[in-house]
Amino acid sequence: MTALDIPAAIHRGEADLPFVDVGDGSAIQLLQVDIPHGLWVVRTRFQPGVTIARHKHTGEVFAFTIAGSWKYKEYPEVNTAGSYLYEPAGSIHTLTVPADQDGVTDVFFAIYGANLNLDDADQVEFVIDAGFMLEFYTAMCEAAGLGTPAVIGADRAPGR
Repeated sequence: MTALDIPAAIHRGEADLPFVDVGDGSAIQLLQVDIPHGLWVVRTRFQPGVTIARHKHTGEVFAFTIAGSWKYKEYPEVNTAGSYLYEPAGSIHTLTVPADQDGVTDVFFAIYGANLNLDDADQVEFVIDAGFMLEFYTAMCEAAGLGTPAVIGADRAPGR
């Protein structure tokens, strides 16, 4: 292998990809997508008191908490700054941030597969996957006048 054959590392600084307000008390920064492998890497900032819809993951999830705290209503453990969480495929839970917390909760998620939002009867209400996240994030950035974000892997997404 020559130096020309070695793949180059790809870097994005914190300011290179904007955070966009999702409208539910959270803001996202989509860092990377790999649609053929079903991977989406997102940094999410949650305001105090936010609860995300109960959902099921079709693939593994890896989470690292940068600041603040959060938990799943279904589990006793609380994730705080420096916590790492692994979720196996099939995991079902409801993410919640304490209402009395000072400041935002900042979490990095690497997610394989889809996030299936569930109703009370465990029926799928909404599906979020790498392709959806790329389209949603890009549209939110463009609507806010921030241009097309340079999400890692977006140039390899089908149709681009």
